[in-house]
Amino acid sequence: MVLVDTSVWIEVLRKARPLQLESQVDLDDVVTCLPVVQEVLQGIDREDNFRAASEAMWALPIVESPMRQEIVQDAVELYRRARRAGITVRSTVDCLIAACALRHDLTVLHVDRDFTQLARISHLSERRVTPPR
Repeated sequence: MVLVDTSVWIEVLRKARPLQLESQVDLDDVVTCLPVVQEVLQGIDREDNFRAASEAMWALPIVESPMRQEIVQDAVELYRRARRAGITVRSTVDCLIAACALRHDLTVLHVDRDFTQLARISHLSERRVTPPR
């Protein structure tokens, strides 16, 4: 199973030269989590695009819903462990996403250096994609 990060969804939703998600992962293996849903949906301006994206995101299997205190604690520990290792995680939301992935043994598909860094200090499985240019 693959947790698709917001950074990949942004590439999928891009108007010019969008990333074809099905070329990266079997769509039946895609899951999401609440922080990804929030990040994706809050970035969409046009109402018609928002409605379509909202329907698609809420249709995906969602891990850690409702989100429990333990996930937040795991995210805090990931962030602190990274800092102790001299790694600056740019987005604390990425720590929440990584914590969800770790708890469910998911691979994070991303275009975001934070997950590569978090994999250095944890057992996070991650795969970086190269968006079309």
